[in-house]
Amino acid sequence: PLPEMLDTSNLITFNGLANSSSYDAFLLDEERGRLLVGAEDHIFSFDLVNINRDHKMIAWPATPSKRDECKWAGKDLGKECSNFIRVLQPYNQTHLYICGTGAFHPICAYLEMGKRAEDNIFRLASHFENGRGKSPYDPKMLSASLLIDGELYSGTSADFMGRDFAIFRTLGDHHPIRTEQHDSRWLNDPRFIGVHLIPESDNPEDDKIFLFFKENAMDGEHTGKATIARIGQLCKNDMGGHRSLVNKWTTFLKARLMCSVPGVNGIDTHFDELQDVFLMSSKDPKNPVIYAVFTTSSNIFKGSAVCMYNMADIRRVFLGPYAHRDGPNYQWVPFQGRVPYPRPGTCPSKTFGGFDSTKDLPDDVITFARGHPAMYNPVHPIGGRPIMVRTDVDYQFSQLVVDRVEAEDGQYDVMFIGTDVGTVLKVVTIPRESWHDLEEVVVNNNLIFTSLLFFWLPQQQLYLGSALGVSQMSLHRCEVYGKACAECCLARDPYCAWDGAECSRYFPTAKRVLRTDQGLLIRSLAQPDTGIYHCQAVEHGFIQPLLRLNLQVIPTQRLGDILPGLPGAGGSVGHSAKHRVWYRDFLSLLDHPELNSVEEFCDRVWKKERKQKRVKTPNGNSQGKPDATGSSNPVIRPKASAPNAQKQQASPPQSRPWLQAGDPTAEEPAQSQNTQKAQSNLGILSSQAPKNNQKTQNGQKGQGGLAGSQVAGGSRASSQHANKWRRMQENKKGRNRRTHELQRPPRSV
Repeated sequence: PLPEMLDTSNLITFNGLANSSSYDAFLLDEERGRLLVGAEDHIFSFDLVNINRDHKMIAWPATPSKRDECKWAGKDLGKECSNFIRVLQPYNQTHLYICGTGAFHPICAYLEMGKRAEDNIFRLASHFENGRGKSPYDPKMLSASLLIDGELYSGTSADFMGRDFAIFRTLGDHHPIRTEQHDSRWLNDPRFIGVHLIPESDNPEDDKIFLFFKENAMDGEHTGKATIARIGQLCKNDMGGHRSLVNKWTTFLKARLMCSVPGVNGIDTHFDELQDVFLMSSKDPKNPVIYAVFTTSSNIFKGSAVCMYNMADIRRVFLGPYAHRDGPNYQWVPFQGRVPYPRPGTCPSKTFGGFDSTKDLPDDVITFARGHPAMYNPVHPIGGRPIMVRTDVDYQFSQLVVDRVEAEDGQYDVMFIGTDVGTVLKVVTIPRESWHDLEEVVVNNNLIFTSLLFFWLPQQQLYLGSALGVSQMSLHRCEVYGKACAECCLARDPYCAWDGAECSRYFPTAKRVLRTDQGLLIRSLAQPDTGIYHCQAVEHGFIQPLLRLNLQVIPTQRLGDILPGLPGAGGSVGHSAKHRVWYRDFLSLLDHPELNSVEEFCDRVWKKERKQKRVKTPNGNSQGKPDATGSSNPVIRPKASAPNAQKQQASPPQSRPWLQAGDPTAEEPAQSQNTQKAQSNLGILSSQAPKNNQKTQNGQKGQGGLAGSQVAGGSRASSQHANKWRRMQENKKGRNRRTHELQRPPRSV
């Protein structure tokens, strides 16, 4: 909740001004370490590390005459007749280009920032420009813009009444260019969400601008007045036509973005109201992963969804058939006739033809492009369905940002989803078998009065805008998961890991083996960790052995031989190690219907070994005995005598002294340097304690493995069964997470 976050300093808030609102135009300036925010009648500059430290402000209200004209036109003087900043784009190394609604008279200007942060410059230039075709007239209108190479691409309305919607290119040295006017086949009452530049090839002449928007369905495309989510493309070097489509786009194409849940009898549940788009960059700038947030347009069924798209599917649709109206019912069908050359939508470049400019294109190409701006096939999401769906809740998704986190067992995409009721969901998408089969884990659900999300990766900060102000919070809050290992593991937060003392931020460069007050913490269990570990106490120069632990590592593939009912075990593992979910074996072990404790698991392993001992090999050795090289085997045996333990101790890498932290005579245990990231392993610790001391040693969380412990002390006398029964009852008490603080420390796995 918000009060708790404020108390723990997890949320930093700028409460805003009494005479300003709508803090929803953001620009991140990493070079100067500033966050630029556009609001009503004001532009703010915040420190990225702490938004309440050294913030600057410029007042830019609408002129009194423009406010009066706005009022006379019937607009709300208090809510609409102000200068709402809607365009905030970097122009060059020293200036930004900003535009506002200007009380229904769009206006633009240059904001000087200086070349370096030390210049400490933040002032508005005195020269103002007409903002028509750059900023919307109405502050409630959805618009999007992008400034590249001195040219501004905008999707907005171009008139006072909000009826002439277009995609514009302004500024620069060329004549302004726009979409065809008053043609519903091109744009039909669109609401623009985002504009992005995505390269098509290594040749800059092939660069394309992609626009994401939603619009009313075209006539005959859908029964009733339905909303359709769209992705549009146009060439960056489009100069318009020569005799037709003069100063109009000649390469504009659009396709439908599908996000639906397959239903029975072929009836799908569609999410058509596109709300937000986020591009996750990859190593190849030509192929980012696209995340999109959708909601339903129905007043009866309320739901939200997140879908993922790849550029290969999008390009395939734009190379597919064009939509064409034909037949007796004049319905939309795929165009079957001859497509002119060069194919409409292709950028003029040396890559795909010999045309230097769109003004050189043949007349039949321009004519075809004018009448066929839409593609017939839709763009389907990765996997054919959403990666996340929310229904039957009192909120809908509104914004989205995604962070790619490097965890011990691979990469995870963490989604921060804003809702229309002021909450933020932190969701991890985890591949089960592949990216076509994802598991959704809601890590956090925090109440924050937010309407917009923006994040800064270097410092792991999330910025949230609203009508009331701006807030800042960390992407990770590991301290809220407590100090116990089990709670930290079960939180399933890729940002966090147990460090031996508490739940803290995980770093990929962290050591795999740590020394803690409780002993050694192996954060990622691997085969070379097999061996004998010694726990010793040092007092007045005397060394007292406390515990001898034998660790055997069982590969996940072999678990099916021991526990046939364990999900995911056996030879059915068909996906790579990086797609293994580290906590699955842990949860399966805890929830196994036939196992009440880790001790029973160990007993089952030993019973299986005793059965195999009856079957002798030809040379007389029993099956399942560990070999001299230290390789693991699914059959584990507790060491029966000290001489045997010393023998195992003498063969590295099995011998590992387990020393208590702070021991003045302790030496750092030798670790194998060739530790590999294999699939999840299960570790079994069998131990002997001097003088029948019964101890339970904590296991630890590792992103790639799982460790359990079993202590067997003293001789196997006739009272063994009674002691075992008493110990099992105590273990069951300790498993009650609500009362274990009063009984004994929790058993960590």
